[in-house]
Amino acid sequence: MKNKAFDNTSSRILLNKSCPLSGKDAPKIDYKNINLLRKYTTEKGKILPSRVTQVSTKKQKELSQAIKRARFLALLPYVSN
Repeated sequence: MKNKAFDNTSSRILLNKSCPLSGKDAPKIDYKNINLLRKYTTEKGKILPSRVTQVSTKKQKELSQAIKRARFLALLPYVSN
């Protein structure tokens, strides 16, 4: 009987993860692009983490900064009802 705590074969399957905001035809992250920013926020207005959206660390920082700017200028809500 194998101990599952030490079995590395079934624990994780590595997949090719590519950032949807990197590459040639990727959209530019801008605080004025509300449709793009809404894809990366929840219905209640929270910013989705990069482990959910598969966005790279560099692009996640740009994305969160753009969302915060759009909120400040009232283009996006801080909280939805």
